[in-house]
Amino acid sequence: MFEDKFRVGVTRDFLKPDGSSDLDDIAGPLFAKSGLEWEYIDHNSPDLNAKQVTNYDALLVLGSRITKNTFSGNDRLTIIARFGVGYDKVDVQACTDSGVILTIAPDGVRRPVATSILTFVLSLSHQLRIKDQLIRSGRWEDTKDYMGMGLVGRTLGLIGMGNIGKETFELAKPFGMNHITYDPFISAADAAEVDAEIVDLETLMKTADFVCVCCPLNEHTLGLVDAKYIGMMKPTAYLINTARGPIVNQEALTDALQNGRIQGAGLDVFENEPIDDDDPLLSLDNVILTPHSICWTDECFEGNGKSACESIIAVASGKLPNYIVNRDVLDNSLFEKKLAKYK
Repeated sequence: MFEDKFRVGVTRDFLKPDGSSDLDDIAGPLFAKSGLEWEYIDHNSPDLNAKQVTNYDALLVLGSRITKNTFSGNDRLTIIARFGVGYDKVDVQACTDSGVILTIAPDGVRRPVATSILTFVLSLSHQLRIKDQLIRSGRWEDTKDYMGMGLVGRTLGLIGMGNIGKETFELAKPFGMNHITYDPFISAADAAEVDAEIVDLETLMKTADFVCVCCPLNEHTLGLVDAKYIGMMKPTAYLINTARGPIVNQEALTDALQNGRIQGAGLDVFENEPIDDDDPLLSLDNVILTPHSICWTDECFEGNGKSACESIIAVASGKLPNYIVNRDVLDNSLFEKKLAKYK
């Protein structure tokens, strides 16, 4: 039995400018019920260093980077629970080498991100941005020049059909669209469950009326949607990215939008975040932009928070949590020793 208090460090980027946090109402009761101590880590820094995390058994992380230096001289830290599904800011190998388990919260983002993708689909197809501008500028009659696109019979193409992608197709079924996906890791049976057809990336880019990026950012997807593939899109098509900015070549996409080679785009993520004040995307009428937060709803926050906290609570009880990223760590004797002390 672990005799000392199990301590959880929470990154300070959860805090609002006034020092409050919506996380308190989620983490507080869950951790208190399980007898865990928790607090916000000193200093809000982009990279977590070893000094900041030395006294914690677990970390609940929002946007801070986890590097090899985070673990320097630390033999206590056992789990890092990511608040969300992306872990491109986490050195996964360093976690494994240090005997630290990394978890994500796919159950928290599945529905919120899927509805976010469809929010872009509906907003773009109905010319929502420009119609909002028309009425604000007194151009009521000009609406005849901005006919939208009906969805029945159109093609929804997803690059990546994992947790979020499958949910997107499920929610889109009533719209009467054709479903296609490019994903080297799914089976025909997986696709059939959501009435989707597996195609190669070239076919998807040439065929889809809505190209939606739903895959994680890694060495295989970095720059995947480049100028060549963007050039294959239909002039009436839209590109939607709610995954990670660097998956899409932003310069090539901007050029296509500026020159009308595609109809428009919905972007929640960018190559550099926050987006530069002089970025040409900001001046375009055929793109809807959101600050990496389109799915930031009470539903998403609660789901992510509950999932991440439950992963930490499992480890504090000497159990393996759900949604482990680095399963190789389970064979690491250092991790086995750490976990054993909580049983």
